[in-house]
Amino acid sequence: QVQLVESGGGLVQPGGSLRLSCAASGSISKISSMGWYRQAPGKQREVVAIITSRGNTNYADSMKDRFTISRDNAKNTIYLQMNSLKPEDTAVYYCYANGLLGSSVAQGQGTQVTVSS
Repeated sequence: QVQLVESGGGLVQPGGSLRLSCAASGSISKISSMGWYRQAPGKQREVVAIITSRGNTNYADSMKDRFTISRDNAKNTIYLQMNSLKPEDTAVYYCYANGLLGSSVAQGQGTQVTVSS
């Protein structure tokens, strides 16, 4: 099994920055890609960014100029650097891991990000 533990959420003012971390443990070899999605109250889940084991990245259009996903293979950790945060970025952010062919391997417990003055 794979376990994912997120950290780094919190309260930030509009225009501010946060960095989320997601550490993976367990059967790491099952993971082909990792990423982040978010869910705000009353809204559908939205994929934020994904990074493959080779380091290829992809972003939601509305976030690709402000968010950066990266990984540290030595630490089995991915990061989401979020800059120029807006109130509409407020959501619970979840880390996830997929195996080959996009099969779900694990999901984190979520970390709250609140952007408010």
